[in-house]
Amino acid sequence: MIHKLAEVQAENIGQNTSVWQFSIVLKNAVIGDHCNINCHVFIENDVIIGDRVTIKPGVQIWDGLRISNDVFIGPNVTFVNDKLPRSKQYPDQFLQTQIQEKASIGANATILGGLNIGKYAMVGAGSVVTKDIPDRALVVGNPSRLIGWLSENGTQMKKIKDFKFEDNQGQIWIEQNQSLSKA
Repeated sequence: MIHKLAEVQAENIGQNTSVWQFSIVLKNAVIGDHCNINCHVFIENDVIIGDRVTIKPGVQIWDGLRISNDVFIGPNVTFVNDKLPRSKQYPDQFLQTQIQEKASIGANATILGGLNIGKYAMVGAGSVVTKDIPDRALVVGNPSRLIGWLSENGTQMKKIKDFKFEDNQGQIWIEQNQSLSKA
């Protein structure tokens, strides 16, 4: 369903995806099945959005974003795709940001470019994300900081002292006293 007041140039939009009024989707964007693109959303060309993704109002999905299946993006989330933005000066390639499956990003969060937000991770409302977020991490604040770990159903796991794990890029992380560092 594409609302009559939406401007959708893209032809690669999956089945049962809704694009609501006053949204703009540029020609080369790819959007999966069963997505809900709320009103006042802008989606650029070099964007890939998986299946069953919800994007709430007031979000701009800039070139370089890769959003996996079952992701939730809250209202007015801000993505950055250029570390040195200047008027009328464009990089050869925009930063690529990966949002892994079943991640959730709360309202008004800001996500800097070139980062990876892991599977099942949750970014709290208003957070400013300046570093990669590992799988299942719960982060809040400015800059965002780790405050816990989540199970697959989104509930917070019990704290484990000196928790060690490997993220989806093979990097070993250690959490000690709510602080996260690379091993």
